[in-house]
Amino acid sequence: MTNGLGTLLVGMGRAGHGLHLPVLRRLRADPGTAHLFAAGPVLAVDPHRRPGAAPDLRPTTLAGAPRLLDPERTVVHLCTPPTARAAALDALGRLGYRRVLLEKPVAADSRGLDELLALRDRYGIDLVVVAQWLGSRLTDRLRALLAQDAYGPLRTIHVVQRKPRFSRSLAGDGHPTAFDVELPHSLGLCLALAGPGEVTGAGGTDMVVGGRVLPRLGTAWLNLQHDSGAWTRIRSDLTSPVRERRVTLELAHGTLIGHFPGSEADAYARLTVIDRDGESTELLHDDALGGFLEHTYRYYAADGTGRGPHPDLAVNTQVVRLLDRAKAMAADDAAGGGARGGAVRGGAVRGGAVRAAVGR
Repeated sequence: MTNGLGTLLVGMGRAGHGLHLPVLRRLRADPGTAHLFAAGPVLAVDPHRRPGAAPDLRPTTLAGAPRLLDPERTVVHLCTPPTARAAALDALGRLGYRRVLLEKPVAADSRGLDELLALRDRYGIDLVVVAQWLGSRLTDRLRALLAQDAYGPLRTIHVVQRKPRFSRSLAGDGHPTAFDVELPHSLGLCLALAGPGEVTGAGGTDMVVGGRVLPRLGTAWLNLQHDSGAWTRIRSDLTSPVRERRVTLELAHGTLIGHFPGSEADAYARLTVIDRDGESTELLHDDALGGFLEHTYRYYAADGTGRGPHPDLAVNTQVVRLLDRAKAMAADDAAGGGARGGAVRGGAVRGGAVRAAVGR
C-alpha cells in the first residue's frame, strides 16, 4: 500500500480527459514518480457526461467520491470551465477537499477570481493553478540567461500564439473570449520574466464559421508596460491554419527566441540565441505539463502546515486581473468602432467588426 496521494478529476473535457489524464497515467507508471500516487484508480467526475470506465479510471459522483478516497489525501484537478468554477470549488470545500489544482484560466474575470479566493480562505484550500509555462525547461533557460545579464537589460517581449480552434469554439467549452484560451499562459510567462505591469492597449476579433459569428473568439492582443521599463506585446490567433507558440526577448545586446511545444503531441522546445557572435540553437526536452504535475504532487505531499499560498498564485491572480482589464479595453474598442475597415494598430487588426472569416 502506497502512501501517495489520490487523484480526483472534476471535468472530463479537453483539459481533464485529453491533457491531465494521459500525463497522470504516464507519471503513475513511471518508477521515479509512481510513489507520489495512491494505489487504485483515478476518480473521475463530470457534471455533463459520464466518463468511460477503465482499469485505472473509475467514474463517480462528487458526493460519492469521498467514500472512495479520503479527501484529506486527495488532489483534485478542477478542470471545469472557468464560468462554472466557483460553484464546483464551493462543493469541494464542503466535502473536505483541501488540495485543489485549478486549470487555467483561474477565473473568467476579477469578480470570479474574488469568489474563488474567498472560498479558498473559507475552507482553507491550498490552490495551485495549472501554469506549466512557468515551470518549463525553456522558461528556466530564459530566466537563467536573464539572470546572467550577459546580453544587457531586457527591452521587449513579443509573444505569438497561433492555432486552429474552430471545433471547440463552436461546441462552446466555457471559454468566453480568445483572451481566456492561450493568453493566461503567455501573460504569466511575461510577468515572471519582466515583473508586474499594466495593460496599455488591447483588442480582438470575432470568429466567423460558415456564417455563424462567435463573438471575441477569433483573435486577441494586448500590450503591457512593465514597471521595470520593459514592455510586452502578445498576439493570439485562434483562426490560424498552423500552430505556433513563440516568445522573443529583445535585450540590449542580443535576442532570445523560444518556441514552446506546439501541442501535447511533442515534448521538445527550441531556443535560439542571436548576439554579436552569431546565432546558436538548442533543443530542450520540455514535458512541461508532466513536470508541472510532478512538482505539484511533491508540493502537496510535503507538510504544508502553516505555509502561505503557493508561490505562483500571486502571478496567476495578477494574470486574471490584467486580462479582465484587457477584455474591457477590447470591448470598449469594438463598441467605439475600433479599426473598422481593416485599420491596424500595434501590428494587429482591431475591432469586433473585423472578423476572421472561415467557410465562406
